[in-house]
Amino acid sequence: MTANKVPGPGAPSRYGSAKANVARLTIAQALGGANSAVVYSTGAIVGNMLAPDPALATMPISMFVAGMAASTLPAGAIAQRYGRRAAFLVGTGCGVLVGLLAAVAVVIGSFWLYCAATLFGGAYAAVVLSFRFAAADCVPAEHRPRALSFVLAGGVFAGVIGPQLVNHTMYLWMPYMFAASYLAQAAVAAVSALLLVGVRLAKPTAVEAAGGRPLSIIARQPRFMTAVICGAVSYLLMNFLMTAAPLAMRLCGLSQESSNLAIQWHVIAMYAPSFFTGRLITRFGAPRVVMAGLILTGISAAVGLMGVDVTHFWATLILLGIGWNFGFVGASALVLECHRPEEKASVQSLNDFAVFGTMTLGSFLSGGLLTAYGWNFVLGLSFFPLVVAVIALATTAHAGRAEPRP
Repeated sequence: MTANKVPGPGAPSRYGSAKANVARLTIAQALGGANSAVVYSTGAIVGNMLAPDPALATMPISMFVAGMAASTLPAGAIAQRYGRRAAFLVGTGCGVLVGLLAAVAVVIGSFWLYCAATLFGGAYAAVVLSFRFAAADCVPAEHRPRALSFVLAGGVFAGVIGPQLVNHTMYLWMPYMFAASYLAQAAVAAVSALLLVGVRLAKPTAVEAAGGRPLSIIARQPRFMTAVICGAVSYLLMNFLMTAAPLAMRLCGLSQESSNLAIQWHVIAMYAPSFFTGRLITRFGAPRVVMAGLILTGISAAVGLMGVDVTHFWATLILLGIGWNFGFVGASALVLECHRPEEKASVQSLNDFAVFGTMTLGSFLSGGLLTAYGWNFVLGLSFFPLVVAVIALATTAHAGRAEPRP
């Protein structure tokens, strides 16, 4: 197999302008990532306000994660059959829908409608995360980790847009706190859809539509299994702790503004390293970068165990964000080494399905564990999956690739 070539000046490009595509995808990542930031900033709080039982407070965020898991394979099928842009527009449609439904749910006080809204929000978030693979399609193989990483860097702006959107709108439609925030979020998703219309990616060829090898064969590659485990643990623990943190801060008597800012800096920490994570992967290799991410995630949990004031929460969430970036971006780069070009849509969606499906378990557990056993128990529990990921990575870090780099 040979790498995709970038045409010379004046030659027709299968992808249109690679730079224009990457730029649009980066901006769309910023706007789409704001959707996640809004849900994570408010989901447990709104859930606590509307839920019939306090133990269900984090269920809206769990539904958000379930939406991510449930939509990855259908989104991958749409991308494989009709092209990535079609999947992008379906996803942003879900992004508009989550804002409208959530606003209605807050106004009428419906917990279950709010959960349904966040389910659509998860579908939108899953499609937004697929932008990273679309960017990798636009460039030669040797530049794919950097393109993938650069698009995720758009999340830095999401970390500002989302929480600030909440800060400036949460009291605009009183007594329906956060209703205006979700209407604003729907408007941001609509802007993102207009932007994605201009992304020029090729429609799948007949060979790509056929899909290549069976997924069961690809999934048995040791390198692919390691990539899935490390990506799943990185995202699981990030979501597990970030879901519980805003409610834990509230239970500790800290203000909503402090919680919003904590999520803001957490999201910035998740994406800011993406400006150089791709270079680190190119220089040191994806396995070493993933290992650094897992270690940072462990340090973040250890810091959280030291205290429950604002400083400890902020430090925990910032370190957690950096650890997620190294772990998730590095694991995504490993996935790129495990498939042929015609298999990319199905393999990438399978990876994301496994990652987000694992996240769903942690998200459903976090609220109940927090209310039953407290924040320290949630932090301590996070070390167990970390050990599993470290062992898997150490075992297969030097294993040969089953397939040449596509």
